[in-house]
Amino acid sequence: MSPVATGRKPRKGAPAPPPVSPFSHVVRVTDVPGGEARILAHLERELPPGGIPAYLAARKDGARSFVLWADPERRARLATVVTASAGDGVSAYQVLGGYGEVLGTVVREKACSGKGLRTRWSVTQTGCPEAVGYKGRIFWWYVWWLLYPLWLAIGVGSLVNGGGDVPRGPRRIRWRAVGETPFEFHADGEVVVHAQWTDQRLAAALTALVTSFDSWLGMPWDDKRE
Repeated sequence: MSPVATGRKPRKGAPAPPPVSPFSHVVRVTDVPGGEARILAHLERELPPGGIPAYLAARKDGARSFVLWADPERRARLATVVTASAGDGVSAYQVLGGYGEVLGTVVREKACSGKGLRTRWSVTQTGCPEAVGYKGRIFWWYVWWLLYPLWLAIGVGSLVNGGGDVPRGPRRIRWRAVGETPFEFHADGEVVVHAQWTDQRLAAALTALVTSFDSWLGMPWDDKRE
């Protein structure tokens, strides 16, 4: 059973409880599928001059702006995600390191926007080959659409009752580059890094982007109105 935080003072000699993170969302990374994941980054929106209203208005067209902190105290910036272009279902992002150096680029092409029936994510790490991944497997998308009326009924029931999770479409993504699978995104929100040449900062930024594009049945972490 997990420990529960209370307002009581710790017993004499007992270790101090861990500090409460001010971040509601983090990126967890593991090097082995099913292995223990560790927190790599703490996610925070980087708001434009217009504040939250301006950010929410821009994100409708695909714009995103994140900071990935290496620690909950915001002492070290692990990476930054900025939007290079957005619109018409295609968005391009640049991922910068802690000192502003370019780690790589990410391009998202929305499903049915011209290059296929699935959302396409292409990632180019500086000095490495391009990796391309598609959201979900074709087989599971067929199953999903065949059973869509059932999923819709379950989703509406969950929203009306105010409890439980709503069913969502396939979310797993595997990126492939020159015969390798450098990393993959799991439906539970974790990213698994396989190739040693993969920059984990870029993989973490990619995870932040993917989860920010959760479907209307999900809960994108960056669309908070406060």
